[in-house]
Amino acid sequence: MDDQEAVQAHALRVVTEHSPHALGSILGGSAAQGRATSSSDLDVAVLLPDSETSRREVIRHEGRIVELFLNTLADVPEFFAWDRARRRGTVLFIYAQGLPLFDPHGHVAGARQLAQDVLASGPPPLTKAEWEHGRYVLTCFLDDLIDTPAGNRYEQLSLADQVLRKAADLVTAHHGAWTGIGKWVPRRLLGADPVLGKALLDGHQVVAERADPLPLATAVKQALDLFGGPLMEGYAHRWRA
Repeated sequence: MDDQEAVQAHALRVVTEHSPHALGSILGGSAAQGRATSSSDLDVAVLLPDSETSRREVIRHEGRIVELFLNTLADVPEFFAWDRARRRGTVLFIYAQGLPLFDPHGHVAGARQLAQDVLASGPPPLTKAEWEHGRYVLTCFLDDLIDTPAGNRYEQLSLADQVLRKAADLVTAHHGAWTGIGKWVPRRLLGADPVLGKALLDGHQVVAERADPLPLATAVKQALDLFGGPLMEGYAHRWRA
């Protein structure tokens, strides 16, 4: 049995032992792509009968962390809509691109097709208010980053992280692409805009390695120009819509 088959067999044992009444399951994340290491966690989506409760659980099984995304069959469409609204599509990607572990009644195949259709429609576009708020926040973070002394590394690094994350969210939105968190920030950013994405990531790395914010600031200003430029004075935000 090769490593990939072993990982799939392990994931199947998890579902069989943890959710014996499951209607089907699918393995996602790096494990489904053949990129898992011995310490990688397993992302497993599990379809449950409607008599159970949708939830997310993190367990340890045979020494390995497993993240379980458990959804009842009736909840799947609503959950996919919620996942799309976040613009990250975490569970959508598991269903659309993962490896089915078992599917005796075809329920996983149906959920998989729905996930693929939702992913193909793309994330929802930002509203005018969301664009303005995003530009304003990114402009504030960028100004603070530029003004922070190089010797104040705690604040400089914290601001660089915030700048990169907010810029990534806006650049992916500009291209109608999915965003991400953690390791998916660079992956989604480079997928949406290889040139500008690399400039932002390289700039962030320069801040980390040389305490120089100029390359990141230059890339962020290029990004801001894509969606209306920096925004400070004139910005207003209502407490209640």
